[in-house]
Amino acid sequence: MKMSLAEIAKAIRVQNDIAKWQDLEVTNVAFDSRALEAGALFIPLMGEQDGHKYVANAFENGAVASLWASDHDLPSTDQPLLVVDDPLQALQELSQYYLHKINPFVVAVTGSNGKTTTKDMTASILATQMNVTKTHANFNNEIGVPITLLNMNPNTEAVVVEMGMDRPGQLDFLSKLTTPDIAVITMIGEAHIEFFGTRDKIADAKMEITHGLKEDGTLVYNGDEPLLKERAAKLKQYTKTFGRELGNDLYATSVTAAPNHVTFQVNEWPGLSFDLPMGGEYNVNNALAAIMVGRLLHVKPENMQQALAGVELTANRAEWIQGDAGEAILSDVYNSNPTAVKQVIKTLAAVKTNGRHLAVLGDMLELGDASAKLHAGLAEAISHDQIDAVYLVGQEMNNLKDQLIKDGYPKEAIHSYAADQLEELTSDLKSVLTADDAILMKASHGIHLEKVLAELASANEN
Repeated sequence: MKMSLAEIAKAIRVQNDIAKWQDLEVTNVAFDSRALEAGALFIPLMGEQDGHKYVANAFENGAVASLWASDHDLPSTDQPLLVVDDPLQALQELSQYYLHKINPFVVAVTGSNGKTTTKDMTASILATQMNVTKTHANFNNEIGVPITLLNMNPNTEAVVVEMGMDRPGQLDFLSKLTTPDIAVITMIGEAHIEFFGTRDKIADAKMEITHGLKEDGTLVYNGDEPLLKERAAKLKQYTKTFGRELGNDLYATSVTAAPNHVTFQVNEWPGLSFDLPMGGEYNVNNALAAIMVGRLLHVKPENMQQALAGVELTANRAEWIQGDAGEAILSDVYNSNPTAVKQVIKTLAAVKTNGRHLAVLGDMLELGDASAKLHAGLAEAISHDQIDAVYLVGQEMNNLKDQLIKDGYPKEAIHSYAADQLEELTSDLKSVLTADDAILMKASHGIHLEKVLAELASANEN
């Protein structure tokens, strides 16, 4: 980003006179006064804390200007403050202005699972032939998406934007803000079902990503999902499907999964093998979505092969690390939902080890009235001949405990903990883990299993 204060003021209809500062150059935007780069425009957001309290600190840390809400008394200062009705709305308007100015190809990615990994894979593929910007970390909401756009370099040719969703209308707004050329839906699961009630309604909300899709744009979606296929058939724009079923435009063949990598081929280029540097057969679908985007943008298949083999993934997604006892830990403590848990349990079970397979599972949050049923339903993915013991954390996991016992899973292999008993869990795990064991750690972030992970792998933290 590189814009003068005068250009910014015009784009967002600033209400005060900034003539004395009009030639100041802004090179980035930030909403955290503690973590901004020199040359930043500070955005004082109003949430649990009023960001206006930190404007002075932002200037001390290198900001060159700040927005200021018109309903706040303007302080006596010689610092450049740009008065607007609503700093968040101004941020969004400025990001849209800058997007139109740079005019990159826009790829928008959403889905109940896999959107961050798919974003990373897609950006890696496109970067072999284009200048690419992608969403940082999981900046995927009404704040994060504008930040992503405004931090594009002026030479950006393609931007890959991750879009999250926890309520109806959210993707509608983000899609219309970015007007994507390609929209990607990785899958429909049960994430956030508390707010939607049914998977049908989740599918409706995910399809909002097409509301801003350009008239000549393309929806890339998981063709194995009937709910998406039914809705995509009504679109006027182009559609392309990926998945494991043979009827898709792009499907995988010859899949071979190992603990730390997955190899597969696709129907489009049967003689070419793609290798992913991560475990989990479910990642094949994420890669297929990214490959389809690359195909639409004419990336050479050999470049896509190379990009996927060296893809750098956003931190805190499923990864194998070594614990202090030498055990292999499959860490996935960032978020959790029923589909993802079942997938990653399958990955754990496939690991060859001379020791045991242990699963530490914490509550899956935001499942609403369906929570008890969905937690209990995880039992279908857990058998004692594959998973030697389970460690369950949180009130909702009692539903899984009851179902496992009902299904004949040995009671002595089930260990239960309240959400505030992480120290006890850590102590118990340390007392039994050996270098031959493989252990999964999976929960919604609100359970804070990362604290247990840090204790188990204190000598091997990344």
